[in-house]
Amino acid sequence: MAEIEIGMGKSGRRAYGLDDVAIVPSRRTRDNEDVDISWQIDAYEFSLPMLGAAMDGVISPRTAIEIGRLGGLGVLNLEGLWTRYADPEPLLEEIATLDHAVATARMQEIYKEPVKEELVGQRVAELAEAGITTAASITPPRVERLHKVALEAGLDILVIQGTVVSAEHVSTRGEPLNLKSFIARYDIPVIVGGCASYSMALHLMRTGAAGILVGVGPGNACTSRGVLGIGVPQATAIADAAGARSRHLEETGRYVHVIADGGMRTGGDVAKGFAMGADAVMLGSPLARASEAPGRGYHWGMATFHPELPRGARVEVEQIGSLREILLGPAIENDGTLNLFGALRTSMATTGHATIKELQRAEVMVAPALQTEGKHYQRQQGIGMARR
Repeated sequence: MAEIEIGMGKSGRRAYGLDDVAIVPSRRTRDNEDVDISWQIDAYEFSLPMLGAAMDGVISPRTAIEIGRLGGLGVLNLEGLWTRYADPEPLLEEIATLDHAVATARMQEIYKEPVKEELVGQRVAELAEAGITTAASITPPRVERLHKVALEAGLDILVIQGTVVSAEHVSTRGEPLNLKSFIARYDIPVIVGGCASYSMALHLMRTGAAGILVGVGPGNACTSRGVLGIGVPQATAIADAAGARSRHLEETGRYVHVIADGGMRTGGDVAKGFAMGADAVMLGSPLARASEAPGRGYHWGMATFHPELPRGARVEVEQIGSLREILLGPAIENDGTLNLFGALRTSMATTGHATIKELQRAEVMVAPALQTEGKHYQRQQGIGMARR
């Protein structure tokens, strides 16, 4: 692929975010009712191709259960407040009232409380008893310590998650988690990530993972791109991972799911994530806006409370409706933030694609004027697309 010269000693590829691309209508259209957006990973089937992000402002046991009942998969953070405190509700209430100037420092104090294994088992058991598919997230350094109690409590899908997760972590301070041998030990689908490049995605697929999370820094609460200077715009990251999926399938005959994680706020963003090649999407800030969300109108990432180098911010997102309204409608606003999967259906019907697999092959183009062309009055009045 052609590279652009940055300077005499360095060149690089041009990369694109979801705002830079558009789905091109095809010669065919369909009825919404003839569109299938269902998703299956391993033995688990979902009517919605989505995961709720493992963030404390988004997923509680209650919201994970509700997302499961609505057809998606809520992922509980097993290193979050729900496994550090028997009753985190007063702390969640406090976090929502903190002044921005002290929010990060106070959250660092709150998260100093150690994770308790008995709470890990208790939270997973709550999800299992509700009759939903259970999923939870653990960072690589804590996988060996926490995974057994989670599995014994009824965990169905394990997510091994960090800002960046590699298949080849090098350490002089101890034996790192060997993803390939760990995944081979258990008959349970494991999703790993994040990643943001072709080579990294391919290496993670070779560990035996059932799915990979794609996205480094695109989320609304994430500051890794500023703090660390790393990341890849999300449209390019998804497309590269989809290319790795194709190569891995050719090499092994095994299909690994690409899950776009972050950077999506509206139904149009979600549709473009699939058009770039995603099999499912992981949503954080859109779900943090639900009336049931534990963040009470605030959203923060998994590294916001890092003890030395926070890589996230507590952002105010405003509560706009219920989880059902955000995911399935009806929408009473025209800015694309409600009825995300109704919008996906309509986008697919309008562009003639009957399934997610077909949408992955949609024609797309680079379209930097997509958000602004002909929208003078909306921008002038701060309505509709200008509210992005």
